Amino acid sequence: MYERPYLQDLTRRVNEPRRFIQVIMGPRQVGKTTLVTQLTAGYEYPFHFVTADAVPAAGAAWLEQQWETARLMMKQRGTPEFLLVIDEIQKIANWSETVKLLWDTDSREQRNIKVILLGSSRLLLQQGLTESLAGRFETSYLGHWSFAEMRDAFSWDVSTYVWFGGYPGAATLIDDEDRWKRYVHDSLIETSISRDILMLTRVDKPALMKRLFELGCIYSGKIMAYTKMLGQLVDAGNTTTLAHYLELLNTAGLLSGLEKHDPKLVRKRSSSPKFQVHNTALISAQRNEQFDEVRQQPDEWGHMVESAVGAHLINGANTDGYQVSYWRESGYEVDFVLERRGKVIGIEVKSGSIQTGTNMPAFRKAVAPDRVLLVGHSGIPWEEFLMINPLELF
Repeated sequence: MYERPYLQDLTRRVNEPRRFIQVIMGPRQVGKTTLVTQLTAGYEYPFHFVTADAVPAAGAAWLEQQWETARLMMKQRGTPEFLLVIDEIQKIANWSETVKLLWDTDSREQRNIKVILLGSSRLLLQQGLTESLAGRFETSYLGHWSFAEMRDAFSWDVSTYVWFGGYPGAATLIDDEDRWKRYVHDSLIETSISRDILMLTRVDKPALMKRLFELGCIYSGKIMAYTKMLGQLVDAGNTTTLAHYLELLNTAGLLSGLEKHDPKLVRKRSSSPKFQVHNTALISAQRNEQFDEVRQQPDEWGHMVESAVGAHLINGANTDGYQVSYWRESGYEVDFVLERRGKVIGIEVKSGSIQTGTNMPAFRKAVAPDRVLLVGHSGIPWEEFLMINPLELF
């Protein structure tokens, strides 16, 4: 079974003396449960693995029962250490307060139970962590699979990755593309929106959120003003509602609305968002065309390539802590701007053979970046860029 690089880091943390709760968050179907299963396979002490996803009304009482079960198992087996793993922890109401109480009790009584919490709703996990568990946890973000991972695990070439994206569970279905599209749409997209957003967060207009997601996938890589969205979406309400729904889609690992790079925070927050999917499978699963057909359409294929580059940067940002935005001024536009520790990098993506070369000089003059990169024919080939860890660019 393929092992993601995250496994070594998590194993090292679990083998350290008990200090922090380990919290693993990320979108559905990226291998969080598989990662922990691989971890426990090599863990030398007993463990207890449970999930709140299958419990109809998981609450504090259920959580306390599982924790007591872990304590009892540890006592019966007489081991110096025990591991408790709880999947889909965000499904439990007020979970963070209960975890704090139980964790602190174990700490006070010097009970060496180590804890791993898994969840697919980054928003709810972060809210719970900051509300009750300050100073007691470490987080790890498990993002969508990169091209390097899909290549190593499934022998994919880069074009296959651009179209079919980074969902390992769907990789065996790509020979039957219609079946693959149904699986991604029904088991991944609908499940993520319905179970990770609508069931756990108040959304007054769920149909609007779904239409916004579809619109964002169609226009991934494009900048669209909120006022223009209002004209394309029925019963769209106001721009504040759309911005909130877009943020919820982002925390579920589906769709981001990149902000404009601007040193003035007010202008940045009020800018038109640039749609960017977290996984290109979310685009192709909703298109009528097949892989071979889109490959023959340079403009459409270029759109897929730019979205793949953007998804690569977005997933790296969630893991490595840099910011991704775009820049546009006076008719000039740079596709992506990366910021980390005061350093600014501009990236322009040109998948075709025609390079205009007019955007970067304007960007240099306006922003004075530390570095600019062209991804495309006369710069770094996009096929190679998808192999680079974006953190290495700084």
